[in-house]
Amino acid sequence: MLADQSFPPASGRLDKTVQVPGAFREEVIGFMAKELPLWKERLSKAERQESETFLTDRLRSHLNSATHHSDGFDVLQFGTEVPDEMVKGRAIDLAARPCAAIIVIEGRAYTDFETILPVECKRLPTPRSQDRDEREYVYSALSSTGGIQRFKAGHHGGAHKLGAMIAYLQEGEASVWEKQISKWIHDLAEHESSSWSLEDLLRPAAIQPSGVAHMRSSHRRKSGLGEITIEHLWLEMN
Repeated sequence: MLADQSFPPASGRLDKTVQVPGAFREEVIGFMAKELPLWKERLSKAERQESETFLTDRLRSHLNSATHHSDGFDVLQFGTEVPDEMVKGRAIDLAARPCAAIIVIEGRAYTDFETILPVECKRLPTPRSQDRDEREYVYSALSSTGGIQRFKAGHHGGAHKLGAMIAYLQEGEASVWEKQISKWIHDLAEHESSSWSLEDLLRPAAIQPSGVAHMRSSHRRKSGLGEITIEHLWLEMN
């Protein structure tokens, strides 16, 4: 019987140490891009219009199941509402972390307590509300909840040079939103006191995954932080 058996005490050690290339974070983004359309197909039409919290929770579960069955990404796990490493009280929507392993990237070792890739998730269009700014994917004049704004200010991903944003497009096509977001950034850049410029514009990435629009942007940051690159993955939910 189990009660009669003795087991060695758990040491808390991770299973293994895995060396991965410096481009591993970009490979993680490619993995998410491949899985996003598969995840969407698992949702009902009603679920595809749900809140950001609901969708991101479902996406995390799907990604964790996918990594479990993947030879290359089985050392990875995803968490939601993960505390930011540098700014107390801030939480990252979705974060990739090691699973049952120490992952070494460019000489730095990451444990399962540390984020490899921070991901911000947003719905487009932004839900209408008196305390919401329709430009929230980029910027909010009512709060610090703007998606790109958080990365630029170092409120999210201050310890990282690469981040990602996922947009759940609940209305309209990716091409329409590309033009709209470009207009918002153009308008922000016109103000002399603004920290925004045309350098913040999104540009198409070299690789366009099937079913997902892939954009890329680079941003200068304040507080002595270096430039950050954001990979944007947009999924049409309708």
